[in-house]
Amino acid sequence: MSSPRILISLGDPAGVGPEVIDKALSSGKLPSGFEFEVIGDRSQGIPGKPDLSSAKESLRALQLVGQRLQDEADVLAVVTGPVSKSQLEMVGFPFPGQTEYFAQLFDNEPYAMCLSGASLTVGLASIHLPLKDVAAQLSQEGIVSTASLLAQFVRKRHGTSGRIAVCGLNPHAGENGKFGDEEIRIIKPAIDQLDSDFPGVFSGPHVPDAIFRDAARGDYQAVLAMYHDQGLIPLKLLDFDTAVNVTLGLPKPRTSPDHGTAFDIAGKGIARPDSMIHAIRLACELSEQP
Repeated sequence: MSSPRILISLGDPAGVGPEVIDKALSSGKLPSGFEFEVIGDRSQGIPGKPDLSSAKESLRALQLVGQRLQDEADVLAVVTGPVSKSQLEMVGFPFPGQTEYFAQLFDNEPYAMCLSGASLTVGLASIHLPLKDVAAQLSQEGIVSTASLLAQFVRKRHGTSGRIAVCGLNPHAGENGKFGDEEIRIIKPAIDQLDSDFPGVFSGPHVPDAIFRDAARGDYQAVLAMYHDQGLIPLKLLDFDTAVNVTLGLPKPRTSPDHGTAFDIAGKGIARPDSMIHAIRLACELSEQP
């Protein structure tokens, strides 16, 4: 009987993906009982020199792991290697990122982007948007949806949803409307709605410039940030080598390291595999749980 399989896409072969995957697979730090299969042709890229060929290969590998995740029962999860969004756009990839691609692939609503590391777990109420568009895109319904998925993720990993902090959008969480009213109109009503399904779990809106310190010292099991950099700056500051990107809401797990292609160091043998190791470990962990 074959072992359950975890697929790993190579990412852009001109980046550090091939190196960190090789180092992760030979690290001795991955769980037993799984078969790890790498998808992608590294000969289609020259390290540090991204081009049309490496872009096409990164897209081909991504599409193949997605299709096999859908079609093959023994494929339990996918780990995606780092890709370049501008490179993918060059070959016709229509999505802002891999998160949105997998959500579309499974025709999945709702879905959310989450990053989880040694110190912080952060969910994002909005993902790949220009900062000027964030406020207009926030909605009570969207925050409730993302927060619910985040609570389910925390519960799945730790057996309880614990306490989850919800950030405000504006400085000082709006200061009672002085610096913006999204906290009053959108975020606080979402928290009140969440309290009926997750009593005592969610609180806020919290002041964004202080809440991550409290979460990092263990006062909260996760933080829901209102936009990409609000959540990812503190997470990458504290957990760059341990953080994993997880697409919430999919029928099977998809994870990835929290870093990009790092074309500037590709081929030099200095890329650290830590985040890839954690991404593979988390994919295995999530695939084992009901």
